[in-house]
Amino acid sequence: MNSLKDSPYYREAFNEIVYDFGTFYLFDNCIVAEINEGVVFTWDDHAKGAVKDILDLYDSDGRNIIYISNRINNYSVMPSDWVKFFKNNFRMKGYAMVNYTKSGHVNSLLEKLFVPMSKRFSSIDQAIRWAKSKSESVISQ
Repeated sequence: MNSLKDSPYYREAFNEIVYDFGTFYLFDNCIVAEINEGVVFTWDDHAKGAVKDILDLYDSDGRNIIYISNRINNYSVMPSDWVKFFKNNFRMKGYAMVNYTKSGHVNSLLEKLFVPMSKRFSSIDQAIRWAKSKSESVISQ
């Protein structure tokens, strides 16, 4: 379970935002989130403010950004809170979940019910390469 900081991709991030519940690494084409151990991640307590802060930096509603959840820590997500994300007119180009454990994989199956476009990966490298290829395919069209 590798943090983005331990990968060669870390130097490509143009910004790093640290909250008391986790860290977000901003790239041209994607955002990598690492939520802290033991957090119960909800829309109202965490995501709403972080999404607004981050998308203000991108000057976007998110439709050109891929969100990667690098699940290096054990934490909980309220999957139904994705409805609140979309009801607030936020968008995203893609969503990747990087799971390192069997329980993380099971949780991502539940979350996929609320975000059907999501992809699962077993390493941050795979997820970032997917995000880059997804962005490059749009540029070349």
